[in-house]
Amino acid sequence: MVADDASCSSRNPRPATIFNNPYSRVNLYGEEIEIDYRGYEVTVENFIRVLTGRLPPSTPTSKRLNTDEHSNILIYMTGHGGDGFLKFQDDHELSNSELADAIEQMWQKRRYHELLFIVDTCQAESMGKLFYSPNVVAIGSSAIGEESLSSQLCSFSLCQSTVITRSDLFRRDIRRVLVTDFFGSVRHIIPGPVIEINNSTLYENNTL
Repeated sequence: MVADDASCSSRNPRPATIFNNPYSRVNLYGEEIEIDYRGYEVTVENFIRVLTGRLPPSTPTSKRLNTDEHSNILIYMTGHGGDGFLKFQDDHELSNSELADAIEQMWQKRRYHELLFIVDTCQAESMGKLFYSPNVVAIGSSAIGEESLSSQLCSFSLCQSTVITRSDLFRRDIRRVLVTDFFGSVRHIIPGPVIEINNSTLYENNTL
């Protein structure tokens, strides 16, 4: 989900590119970028619906989060925030209680196995403060009461904030958890019974 189409803005001197430093070394908007929700599609309602799977039948696969109880999920959010909320489109807010309840719905509906939540906003710690579902790790770029600013726009002493990690809901030893556990795609395969037809071995009713 990307609300701001900065790459295609008329004010962008290098269209279809976004860089995170003044030296333009890495294009963050490369060929592999995939955006399923953009502009005014990025709303609190759509975000909650994607997480919980409560979408109309006509919703295409690319706009769904097709996960199950074997899936590890990474949720990364950034933008303007405050104590207990993150802003969407400058007009609406996602509260930490709404987010906590949505993740609990995901757990009850078996939509994840482990979940890593990373948020980069002012007072980011507050967004994971109300989580109560199992197997969730929350990382915030700033503590409650702190701002989280860009080091490209101000001195390090001004921008410095405290990274807060909450792991009390996680069942594994957090020191042994790799961030790569939440990247990539692993399919859970349930093989069916083996049958033989014309001396060829086949699997009947294979499912994923």
